Amino acid sequence: MTDLSQLRAAAASERAAHCAMSDRPRDRPESPEVRFTSSLRAKKVERDGNQWYLVEGYASVFERGYEMWDWYGPYTEVVSLGAADKTLEASPEVVFRFNHAGTPMAGTRNGRLELWADDTGLGQRAYLNPKRSDVQLLVQAIEDDDVREQSFMFRITSGHWSPDYTEYRIDAFDLDRGDVGPVTYGANPHTSIAARSGEFLDSIPQMPLLAAREAYDRLGQRLGVVGVVRASPPVPEPAGSSIDLVRAHLAAEKDVWGA
Repeated sequence: MTDLSQLRAAAASERAAHCAMSDRPRDRPESPEVRFTSSLRAKKVERDGNQWYLVEGYASVFERGYEMWDWYGPYTEVVSLGAADKTLEASPEVVFRFNHAGTPMAGTRNGRLELWADDTGLGQRAYLNPKRSDVQLLVQAIEDDDVREQSFMFRITSGHWSPDYTEYRIDAFDLDRGDVGPVTYGANPHTSIAARSGEFLDSIPQMPLLAAREAYDRLGQRLGVVGVVRASPPVPEPAGSSIDLVRAHLAAEKDVWGA
């Protein structure tokens, strides 16, 4: 297993050397998605003489750290208490969707999506049309406890690093033109490629040989490494193998490494 404590220390050192003038993580998506575990509730209610499914929960939780990755490595990110105040005061246009995709099920523009912030986090209350098949499927999944998580998409407008560059705080974000709603896998609080780097590093020891060589080549190209010297290709043990099988292995190695 990769020693994340060493990675975090090394990453913090690199940030300290290169990010003194930056107010946010390098290569952070412009509109990141952050996911949180949240208790979702769905029930039938009457509003304006019509029947609706009311779905409530928290799309974000304040003051709760979660792991993220940037160009340099892992760090802890925290959404600060009060980070949503300014954007909510501006009455942003936000829609409610499942997994950030598909046709919106509710929105602030038509008054069927209500947002608020309290000491816990960013809360949402959506009134969904029970006649829609996608709404019916979502409500059934919530009732069956198959969907239990929430997420929101936003733009960071203000943030800062801790003095040791191990923690990044989102001090303010903009929700306008973003969305909130349930997601399938909310336990993972980050979804960018950078965020999955830890999983990639952990998989290296068990990675198939050809895949490892391809990753090695691509990383070398990205980092501008020229003239990399490779070790001689391994020769498979002939014991218990037919001559034809050994020849096939050698032919495959030759194709990969070159004549």
